[in-house]
Parts: sequence; C-alpha cells; structure tokens
Amino acid sequence: MTGQHYERAIQLFGKLEASYPFGTYAQQAQMEIAYAYYKSGDQAQALAAVERFIKLHPNHANVDYMYYLRGLINFNDQIGFLNFIYAQDPTERDPKATREAFAAFKQLVDKFPESQYTPDALQRMNYLVNAMAQYEVHVARYYYRRQAYLASLNRAQSAVNDFRDSPAIEEALFIMMRDYDKLGMTDLRDDTQRVFLKNYPNSRFLTPEGSRAERHWWKFWQ
Repeated sequence: MTGQHYERAIQLFGKLEASYPFGTYAQQAQMEIAYAYYKSGDQAQALAAVERFIKLHPNHANVDYMYYLRGLINFNDQIGFLNFIYAQDPTERDPKATREAFAAFKQLVDKFPESQYTPDALQRMNYLVNAMAQYEVHVARYYYRRQAYLASLNRAQSAVNDFRDSPAIEEALFIMMRDYDKLGMTDLRDDTQRVFLKNYPNSRFLTPEGSRAERHWWKFWQ
C-alpha cells in the first residue's frame, strides 16, 4: 500500500481477511481494501467495499472514517483529473455524483458530529452546495442562449430558492432579470432588478465586460 501498488495490496488484504475472518486484523483489512480501491481509481469497487463494511460493522470504532471515505469517493468522481487537463468546469457535468457526495458527507456530519473528519466534510459540503447551484446556472444560461426563456427562468429560480447562500445566486438573479424581460414580464423584471441591485450593487454583470467574462471560480488555487 505504501508503495502505491494498490492491486497487489488488495489481493494481500483479501487473503488476510479470507484466512482469518474473525482475527484481529480482518476488519482493518476490509477498510484498507476500500481505501486501496479508492486510491486506484476504481470507484465502483471502492463504494461497494465501503457499503459492505458499514453494513457488517455499523458500530465499529472507525466507521465514521468509512462514511467520510464514501463522500471522498463521490467527491473525486465529481472533480475528476480530466477536468483540469481540459479546463472543464466540474459544475457543468451531471450533478449526480455531486448530490451523492453531499449526501454521504451529510450522513457523516449528522451521525458523527464530533468526528475528526467532520470539519473537512463540512468544508466539502459547502463547496458542493456551490457546485450544485452553479450547475443550475449553467443550465439556465444554456436555455437562455437557446431562447428558451421560461426554461431558463425555472432553472435560475431553482438556484435562488434552493441555494440561497451560494455565490452563484448573483448570476442566477441576473439571468432571471433577462428572462423576465424577454418574456415581457416587466413587473417581475423590475422586482428582481431591485433585489439584484440591493444585494449586488457593484456586480460585474452590470458591465458589458463583466457579463461576458468566464469566471472559473472552481479553480480555487488562482
């Protein structure tokens, strides 16, 4: 495992568990197998190993780590290596893994609020909320470009209603303003504009350059 020979490590841990299923190290071997699958990039096998451990040992002293690992597996599926190679915003992808990662981390936080893994899980949950909100904005923007203004409005409203504290709300409100304008719903456009200006008086979307800019917010190292 230390040498990153994960396939061989999985084989050896499997032999240990099979040979001594009731021994001291059998449960540890099961955890190591899940981690090795995770590190090797085999997400399906990693999740299966995690679920098996949680089912067999719900009261294990370190079961909180397995809940955390389940979140990490889905989290890293949502933020894949290829995204960085091709400069793809991960929030443009199908949000299924994002929701599953959030649900896994939430289970950890709810079941084990004092766990050593909970603070990190909370930070990742915050990121995932932003990612889910940004996904709705991506879809709203796509529909707007296709002149499907009602569909665009619905997705922007979803972002505003479901993810109130996300940075994506700024653009969602801006899209709603434009959708209402295109739909001829001037009263709602003006109401949304008042909310937008009150909360984002210096918004970049109020300038021609800012409205066209692609802000790669997920690249948190920049």
